[in-house]
Amino acid sequence: MIEKIHQTLRDSAVARWSALGVVAFTMLCGYFLTDVMAPLKPMLEAQLLWDSTDYGIFTSAYGWFNVFLLMLIFGGIILDKMGVRFTGLGACFLMVIGAGIKYYAISDFFPLGGQIFGINSQVMIAGLGYAIFGVGVETAGITVSKIIVKWFKGKEMALAMGLEMATARLGTSLALIITVPLADTFQSVSAPILLCLIMLCIGTIAFLVYTVMDRKLDKSIDESDAEPEEPFKVKDIWEVMANKGFWLVALLCVLFYSAVFPFLKYATDLMVNKYAVDPKLAGIIPGLLPFGTIILTPLFGNLYDRKGKGATIMMIGAIMLICVHGLFALPLLNEWWFATLVMITLGVAFSLVPSAMWPSVPKIIPEKQLGTAYALIFWVQNWGLMGVPALIGWVLDRYCKLGGEGQPAYDYTLPMIIFTSFGILALIVAIMLKREDKKKGYGLELPNIKKN
Repeated sequence: MIEKIHQTLRDSAVARWSALGVVAFTMLCGYFLTDVMAPLKPMLEAQLLWDSTDYGIFTSAYGWFNVFLLMLIFGGIILDKMGVRFTGLGACFLMVIGAGIKYYAISDFFPLGGQIFGINSQVMIAGLGYAIFGVGVETAGITVSKIIVKWFKGKEMALAMGLEMATARLGTSLALIITVPLADTFQSVSAPILLCLIMLCIGTIAFLVYTVMDRKLDKSIDESDAEPEEPFKVKDIWEVMANKGFWLVALLCVLFYSAVFPFLKYATDLMVNKYAVDPKLAGIIPGLLPFGTIILTPLFGNLYDRKGKGATIMMIGAIMLICVHGLFALPLLNEWWFATLVMITLGVAFSLVPSAMWPSVPKIIPEKQLGTAYALIFWVQNWGLMGVPALIGWVLDRYCKLGGEGQPAYDYTLPMIIFTSFGILALIVAIMLKREDKKKGYGLELPNIKKN
């Protein structure tokens, strides 16, 4: 008797990689706005009279609603209850709305002066827009993670996640490299943000295209004899939170990303202050970091798919993170070429950990709970993305000002020591995760691709 083999749309390589390309482009547009203000810190201080504390407060706004209003957790629940199409479109609309408010606050249309809760009103309104955008882009992130699992489970899942992250990081690179030249060309700090707003509108249209593909995938699955998935229940949240492996991944995530993304917010200023790079060119060196991930993250993801060793890869990445920030903290070789080499090394570390961490979550958490699990991980991560930039801004103003005429100069030694400590803690957690994997048998050291 010959067994009938049912094919779904995701069995088509062209279909699943096309779906990945569309949603990855949407995330590229989101990450462009996420980091567009980082190279503008010196211009914000010179033209809008912000200080490092103002910049830190604005940057921390990314996590206000995600952390305190639990918007990411609600987003994860909505994702598991309503699906990727509804949640993804809602996330895109929030990104556009947040970008619009942020653009208004930074533009010439906004009346300068005044305070809200004792804080510069421009900083607060820009922060409000950034907070709304943060809800959208983080919800989009967990939605895209579940989309990749939906299309690539049992196939090239880590490679797919690596390529999606690499494409998103291209948005970060563009933000770091072209923002200052664009602002100089139009003689406006707000010009790059307007470009981001336009790109987000295009990214929303791209996601609309994906919803058509997703509907066809669901139809092809329904037509097969696939067993119906058990529906999400509220108790699933507690099951996820009771999982020790989940918490180790969440802690590794917040520690690792707290040492990378907040660092990128200040990296351009670091190049200016420590390595004497021209402010117009200073964004190029941090911009090399995401460019490196474009090649390496898919490479390491493919390695994990075929060879395994996910927990080991995360440990190696954490060790490299410690070395990088330790070198940036040392008062030696204050040359642009040295900063470039160290930044490239950070790019390798930045590729290693995410390429293994995100594809490991489906090995620890059942698929029906993935949306909630990713949302909880992103929620924990947002504590770091919210708190660390504000901490670094406060430390710079309180302990690191060097004085001088014109724009303030800063000594970045203490901030880099803080980032190094996050790397040390990340290594400890990665070691604990590897031990937990041996005990529970998650399969983190095993390949992702299932051979027939």
